[in-house]
Amino acid sequence: MKKFLKEFKAFITRGNVLDMAVGIIVGGAFTAIINALVKSVLNPLLAMIPGMNDDGLGALQVILRAEYTDGQLDMAKSVIMDFGAVISAIITFLLTALVLFIIIKTINSVHNKGKQLADKQKKALEAKKKKGEITEEEAKAEEAAIEAAAPAAPVETTDDLLREIRDLLKAKDENKEV
Repeated sequence: MKKFLKEFKAFITRGNVLDMAVGIIVGGAFTAIINALVKSVLNPLLAMIPGMNDDGLGALQVILRAEYTDGQLDMAKSVIMDFGAVISAIITFLLTALVLFIIIKTINSVHNKGKQLADKQKKALEAKKKKGEITEEEAKAEEAAIEAAAPAAPVETTDDLLREIRDLLKAKDENKEV
């Protein structure tokens, strides 16, 4: 049992698992914002289109079996296909995906610019070393400062390692067949 708990602790504290958990929590909170946007802003705008009712997409419903109570249509007992709810969910999904795409694209852009800046600084440092403007010790100190300021390299995950092992085994098998 101790071994199991130790393995579980190692698994749960691994970086990519924590990142995934944070992503799920933030994604859930973000989805609530998008749902509110669709329900409170977009659906009322759609309700302004002639033929739509107050919730915007309710006119896109088909009543398959109507149940009446006291001469009134009982929506709870009736069977209704609500295409408007599907369209609303699609809009919610597309908005969520769009915003997450923009966030990821921005993060990647900042990461790439940081890497480019570090590479540019390293090249300038090499040029200074070649010209003799700085000593080897000064160059090492500056290079360490550049490395410290540069964005961290992506962490290699278990999946990356497994892919690498698979590729090495494939290459080894291909060499045996030749």
